Formats: sequence, structure tokens, C-alpha cells
Amino acid sequence: MRAMLADAGLDERVVVDSAGTGGWHAGDLADPRARRTLRSHGYDGAAHRARQFEPEWLAERDLVIAMDRENLGVLQRLASPETASKLSLLRSFDPSAEPDDLDVPDPYYERAEGFEHVLALVEAACAGLLDQLRAGPLSAHGS
Repeated sequence: MRAMLADAGLDERVVVDSAGTGGWHAGDLADPRARRTLRSHGYDGAAHRARQFEPEWLAERDLVIAMDRENLGVLQRLASPETASKLSLLRSFDPSAEPDDLDVPDPYYERAEGFEHVLALVEAACAGLLDQLRAGPLSAHGS
């Protein structure tokens, strides 16, 4: 998403952040297969470190995007009535995604091809999100 925002000249307007709903890998680098996949597609994931989402961030962010329904559920339990509308699934921004297939699968137990597949899903969803950002004010949807 950061690369797409920079290419579109929107990187000064939009801040992208990343965190998981669990703290199991906090402080760790991304999986070596993920870093290889990113690198082979021109992305630099070398400095990324895992960290855990903090509930107070819900009030501070305009939009909080989950990769799958399980993580969305965790975020929904953390959200207040005022912040719940900020939650969305990433693939809900992909116009080609089927409404009943909005989860980004976790490729951790897969081969390298699983990381390629996940990257393709994420890129398609981020392209849709970028289109929405270009169009104007953005709100969560498809959750």
C-alpha cells in the first residue's frame, strides 16, 4: 500500500501502519519467505517488525483494516460503538473479490506459492483501496 500511495502522490496524505491482533511474533522480522516474495516483486520488507495492535489506536486511526474475519472479530470486540465503523476487511476493497471470500489466507504453513498468492490478493485489494482514496473521503465497508 505504501508503494502504491507513493506512486500516486498520496503518501503525504495517508499514513499506513501495520500490527497483528496477537503478540506471538512481536519484534520479529517478517517470515523469510514473505521477505523473499516481497523482494522479488520490488518491495522492501527488510525493516518490517511485527507488533501487536493496541486498542487505543482505534480512536486514533481513520480506518483499521483486518486481513481476515477472525482478526476482524478480535478488533470488533476491542471497538467501542464509536470506533466500530472504522473496521473493514482488506479484500472488501477488491471489486473482483467474492463477498463470501474476503479473507486473506495465512500462508505460514504453505509453500512459497502461498506467499505469491497472498501478495496478489493484497495487491488487488490495495489497488481498490487506492481507487477509493482517490475518489474522496473513505469509510469502512464490507465487514
